[in-house]
Amino acid sequence: MVDTTTMQARSAGSRRVPRYAGWIGKAVGSGLYRHTIGRLADSRRARLALLAGVPLFWIAALHIGPIFQMGRISFMADYPQAPDGGSPYTLANYELFFSDQLYFMPFIRSLIFAAVVTISTLVIVYPVAYYVAKIVQPKNRMRALLLLLIPFWAGELIRTFSVIMLLANRGAVNVALRELGFIDRPIPMLYTSFSLSFGVIYLLALYMLLPLYSAIEKIPTPLIHAAADLGAGPFQRFRRVILPLSKDGIVSGCSLVYLTSVGVFAAPLLLGGPNTVIFPEVIATLFHSSNDKWPEGAAFAMLLLAVSLSTVGLFMRVIGGRSVRLM
Repeated sequence: MVDTTTMQARSAGSRRVPRYAGWIGKAVGSGLYRHTIGRLADSRRARLALLAGVPLFWIAALHIGPIFQMGRISFMADYPQAPDGGSPYTLANYELFFSDQLYFMPFIRSLIFAAVVTISTLVIVYPVAYYVAKIVQPKNRMRALLLLLIPFWAGELIRTFSVIMLLANRGAVNVALRELGFIDRPIPMLYTSFSLSFGVIYLLALYMLLPLYSAIEKIPTPLIHAAADLGAGPFQRFRRVILPLSKDGIVSGCSLVYLTSVGVFAAPLLLGGPNTVIFPEVIATLFHSSNDKWPEGAAFAMLLLAVSLSTVGLFMRVIGGRSVRLM
């Protein structure tokens, strides 16, 4: 009877070894490997540079680079610049913004619109985030959160057109109101400030939901119960315990929603009307008209970027810098 150990050894020996296994062994044992990959593996600084190099290159090439190019074009008198042109840089593009009210009013309207959308989104989404984070049972929280995230798997245009079908004269809202006997003729809700605000809030609710849920879910439940045992009512518990401890989520969510809503373009184009023109539409018109308007569009874009970032930075410093007090 053949020994089992001998049969296993023969079976292992009969297996065919891949040809590249020998190449890998030679590469590992060669001096080239020791002086390249081996040195990277042994050096902490080299590993850090290798890991940080890819994201830094991504940020520099796809974020900082285009913004720098936009800023350079904003100071040009013409783009593309003529070979025999005079001084290539000028401040006339920025002076145009302050000299013509046609551009200044949409800019102010955009900032006010973004602030209103941010506050409205916070008021609407905060109870939803609290319900999912504290009321829903822990085993069902991921399911509830997943149900809230499913609509956001669709593209922005699909969700925008769904708002159009909801608010149109023959949309779901008007049909339901007419069937219930509340109205005799459709209510004009589309292409108004209401439809624009409703659509943008719907599109950006996810940016508020996730930071709020993450912050509220981390609040210790015994702390809320202890406040109730000490005689604090629902409003006092919310004002003195829940709201201060969810401050980080509020700051993050409001910053994301504000920065996104101040530069939103597709939704105002499809849901807005002639009285709801905001600044991104003005910038897009300058870029789409002809090349000689590109410096003006770039200057307006840089102004919008600078003001929106400054506003968010001030908001984060004032609200985010305050210490949490539970008393």
